[in-house]
Amino acid sequence: MELWFTENHSEFARMSIKVGEHIYGEQSEFQRIDVFDSPEFGRFLTLDGLMMMTEKDEYAYHEMMVHVPMAVNPSISKILIIGAGDGGVVREAAKYQGITKMDMVEIDEQVVDVCRKYLPQTASALDDPRLNIYFQDGLRFVRQAKDEYDLIIVDSTDAEGPGEGLFTREFYGNCYNALRENGILVNQLGSPYYEADARAMLRAYGKLQHVFSDIHAAYQAHIPTYPSGHWLFGYGAKTMQPTDVSPEWEKLGIETKYYNTNLHRGSFALPTYVNKMLDTGKGQ
Repeated sequence: MELWFTENHSEFARMSIKVGEHIYGEQSEFQRIDVFDSPEFGRFLTLDGLMMMTEKDEYAYHEMMVHVPMAVNPSISKILIIGAGDGGVVREAAKYQGITKMDMVEIDEQVVDVCRKYLPQTASALDDPRLNIYFQDGLRFVRQAKDEYDLIIVDSTDAEGPGEGLFTREFYGNCYNALRENGILVNQLGSPYYEADARAMLRAYGKLQHVFSDIHAAYQAHIPTYPSGHWLFGYGAKTMQPTDVSPEWEKLGIETKYYNTNLHRGSFALPTYVNKMLDTGKGQ
């Protein structure tokens, strides 16, 4: 008997991955957690039946969340990571010797435990001595921070379930207050392609745009196992322009598989249909 993982991308479109083995499955306090092994994508993690990452293409997502802001300001030293229980964002951030403190806030401790055990490719830096892990609500955590971080990365699930509070205007306002003068915020926005996803993306971007009214932008990456493969991220900052890549970044010798500085600049050049969405605030 063949086993397939299938995710609905819209009412009329699905993606299926052939599974070799269902390695782990359990309901945590917050969500259903599953880990599968597949011949095409390696091991992959799903939460409540939605794809979070695969070993084959996770690097694109995690590199674009971390290296875009770090290339704009390689002097970043203190970062706050919200979500990111699989450890991929931490792994990429840990490549920077100049980072002295990483605070990671993940609501579901079981996700971290599962990824440590079954997904060491992404969880490899979760024992970095610069990392402090807090198992609590990210919205509540960031309320208490003022002028403390150079970078905030919001690697949340979708705007439903445990991650719902991370897509509010209040949350972004608190993040703004938690950032220092040259601070940057990056978050995942989702896909602009399918109608329901596009509406959710626009809601999230609208809140970011409202709070970071002077400097905000969306940028993109190709992630094959996410709905449509076309994924957007949000960038908000107080003073640092998103395409002003520092010449100091290349000198750091950071190893990447997806990110490079030419791609960085190009990722902010969005397709016309996406620009029209962002300008009008309306999905397809």
